Amino acid sequence: MAGVSRQQYAPEMKIINVMCTGRIDLAFVIRAFLKGADGVFVGGCYLGECHYVTEGNYDALSNSYITKKLLEHVGVNPNRLRIEWMSASEGTRFAEVMNDFTAQLKEIGALGKAEGIDKNALSLKLEAINKLIPYIKLVERERLRLPVKSEEAYDEFFNSEEVNNLFNELIIDKLTVSQIMLLLQERPFSTREISEFLELNPSEVSKHMNSSSRQGLVRYDSNSKSYALA
Repeated sequence: MAGVSRQQYAPEMKIINVMCTGRIDLAFVIRAFLKGADGVFVGGCYLGECHYVTEGNYDALSNSYITKKLLEHVGVNPNRLRIEWMSASEGTRFAEVMNDFTAQLKEIGALGKAEGIDKNALSLKLEAINKLIPYIKLVERERLRLPVKSEEAYDEFFNSEEVNNLFNELIIDKLTVSQIMLLLQERPFSTREISEFLELNPSEVSKHMNSSSRQGLVRYDSNSKSYALA
């Protein structure tokens, strides 16, 4: 694992190492980014050559699509996550892929800084994803599972307009609320302050605040014209 040098930027990378890629939890990837990794690499057996009847590498593929969508939504370059297939005997290929990924990360730049996201704002956005993971797993299991086992089918499915709409409907709104709730743990914020910090449309913030207020999650202080946790 490389470090960060003052003289020459070297990307910090996390390699997720488990017995089967099917055991890779979405939380592993998000926590790696929370700890400052510039990139996360997941390597697994070739699709169709899983050593287990569960074909866990397809679960890893599904999670990679979902994670990339989440990262992109909060402003993080989705190419910071890379998944590749190879056998244990392909040491040369592994080295080539890692060299290529390292070069790609150097080109992208340091996490957050390259995206123009403040360190505190980035941490909040990633933590909001982290807190939502149990719900995201439920959505994945019930609405985003694909019966057909092929890389082409997964690519078509997760890049379809239908899935994008479903993703926005079931996950993105809750992710926005998760970010707002974390922000309000610090202190009360006005609608304008929330929209500026999270780079959201004020009308969108108002919609979520009204809904959260009805649910008893937040309260509005008319004197300071700000929202606080209930």
